[in-house]
Amino acid sequence: MKPRKPEKSLVVGLDVGTSKIVAIVGESQPDGGVEVIGLGSHPSTGLKRGVVVDMASTEQAIQRAVEEAELMAGCEIHSVYAGISGSHIRSLNSDGTVAIKDKEVSEGDVDRVLDAARAVPVAADQKILHVLPQEYVIDNQDGIRQPIGMAGVRLEAHVHVVTAALSATQNISKCVARCGLTVDELIMQPLAASYAVLTDDEKDLGVCLVDVGAGTTDIAIFTGGAIRHTACIPIAGDQVTNDIAVALRTPTQHAEDIKIKYACALSQLANPDETIEVPSVGDRPPRRLARQTLAEIVEPRYEELFGLVRDELRRSGFEELIAAGIVITGGSAKMEGAVELAEEVFHMPVRLGSPQYVDGLMDVIRNPIHATGVGLLLYGYENLSRRDRRSTPIGGSMGEVWDRMKSWFQGRF
Repeated sequence: MKPRKPEKSLVVGLDVGTSKIVAIVGESQPDGGVEVIGLGSHPSTGLKRGVVVDMASTEQAIQRAVEEAELMAGCEIHSVYAGISGSHIRSLNSDGTVAIKDKEVSEGDVDRVLDAARAVPVAADQKILHVLPQEYVIDNQDGIRQPIGMAGVRLEAHVHVVTAALSATQNISKCVARCGLTVDELIMQPLAASYAVLTDDEKDLGVCLVDVGAGTTDIAIFTGGAIRHTACIPIAGDQVTNDIAVALRTPTQHAEDIKIKYACALSQLANPDETIEVPSVGDRPPRRLARQTLAEIVEPRYEELFGLVRDELRRSGFEELIAAGIVITGGSAKMEGAVELAEEVFHMPVRLGSPQYVDGLMDVIRNPIHATGVGLLLYGYENLSRRDRRSTPIGGSMGEVWDRMKSWFQGRF
């Protein structure tokens, strides 16, 4: 039996996806890194296009994934950082301004300016998920990332506000709560994936992250080190599977297997002499088809999908500002030829993004499928360390800090 881990050093990311639900357990390292110590996955049937459509089966899938992760990590899971996606997610950029108290920016001033910036008109059925600071301005001095401690009279914040449908967030929270878990925070999936797959250089230079899942394709655009635009397109891998099932007259489950094993997003890359066996519906015998025929079914759908992403890029006005190009990630981005086809459609550099910045279970984790799960883990750790920093008093004697830490440990363990 593995020794139990102290729960406080653990963070759990729960990726509630259309095709699968994944729970990833991470443990903080003394050097400040994160090590993955457990992973549980279970096929998901209760979601369509990122939104819960069957509470019972979603709840069961979450339960199974969490149990598997608990077993591998040798710990009990009590709370999770859960991902949310779907075409109900909206985003806008907003500003807020406050007067600086005591002529020096404190944490209280930053909180007040972010509260002022989040005062935007939101529909009754929408809820604010994130208020993400892009930059701060102090007395017309712009481009400030960390304003705390700086002198000035007037503090202004430019933020990116993300809202989601109230019912969709409540449904995911209810499914998690029914498994006996609490939701630390709901995080938009492309934001989470950006923590795992993007480098700081790419964010500074300008990059577009395209997370192609099963039910939705999520887009996040970064320039100048901050998030500028987010969008969600309800077309992704499931549509490709459906096309294969209809065109080849084969059951959906077999179509999914054929897509994963043999599909190619660029017909030039498929070997014309290679053939694949296609199961038929009912008790008819299976047939053999050229692999190139399959590629000719898949290619137009991927081209249409990347075309929709390009249209969204143009509509946002950021197409000319993403010098680092496109990073595609997610399960459907793994397909052979997807990167090459994306380069043809976007006319800019494209790379496949795999999760970085974590240790442990590397052979499993280094897979674009787990980009969101690992990202949720990293987001959770950043959130925890931010909270810890805020709870440590600035100034005061070292003895006071030590006493506070001692009482905190005694209370926790």
